[in-house]
Amino acid sequence: MATLGEMFGSGEARTFMGLPAWDGGAAPAVVLGAGGCTPYPSVGFYCAGGPAAIRAASAPFSPDKHNFDVGRAFGTRLPADAGDLAVREGDPEGNRRLIREAVGRVVAAGAVPVLLGGDDSLPIPMLQALGGPLTILQIDAHIDWRDDVEGERWGLSSTMRRASEMAHVGRIVQVGQRGMGSARPSDVADALAWGVRFVPASDPDPVATALALIPEGARVAICLDCDALDPGVMPAVIGRTAGGLSYGQALALMTGVRAKARIAAFGLVELMPARDLDGLGAMVAAQLVAAVLGLLSAD
Repeated sequence: MATLGEMFGSGEARTFMGLPAWDGGAAPAVVLGAGGCTPYPSVGFYCAGGPAAIRAASAPFSPDKHNFDVGRAFGTRLPADAGDLAVREGDPEGNRRLIREAVGRVVAAGAVPVLLGGDDSLPIPMLQALGGPLTILQIDAHIDWRDDVEGERWGLSSTMRRASEMAHVGRIVQVGQRGMGSARPSDVADALAWGVRFVPASDPDPVATALALIPEGARVAICLDCDALDPGVMPAVIGRTAGGLSYGQALALMTGVRAKARIAAFGLVELMPARDLDGLGAMVAAQLVAAVLGLLSAD
């Protein structure tokens, strides 16, 4: 007897949503996974199982089905999945080089990298590999402007500060901040002095406010931390904070960027399987990634 999942087309998740494995050739987008990058000594690779959990949650999805989140099925050119990178907890510098080189290969092939993680330090080498000019849209509960934590300058709390030091980054828009994270008043002041535009989750319309700050036709790297979403729909994060964005708001940010600019890369990070509830967080993450891939694959 077929299981309910099999009746609806689910299968084993060897690749995201059953997409073809990437052979290095042409594709509109390429999925890459990395269980971590630059861990702090106190927490290690706490999101190591994130990419596998997201792929497993994508098993019921299929590129030949209509996706109502984006209003279409996939186009004639399918995205591909390059699998997980062989990152090592004891080699952060090597991990950054590995991610940088992998993203560079995807970009050189004319595809958009879609990075699944893994801790929030993963976007640093991804952003380094993209070149410029580049606008960053960070969707996150936290601003990640610490210069260092526990002596580590390349960790998850420093992502946007390190991005601000990249010559090819011209604008940073950060949406979804709320509650109390690790940011000091001086970190906020430094970000504002650099030119960051903050759009807190409490903004009356954070989607419209953030999209208005994205330049028409810009190359945009979207860095989405799962804790940007309300923990009611995304429990699989290290620090749950009330008042986050809804799934619909996150989706509207993606579709809005696609409508007025060019998505140069997409990174979804900090999916922590050990904190998930009945696979809800992984399912939400997989649905968002499927929507992004659909946007990137439109004919």
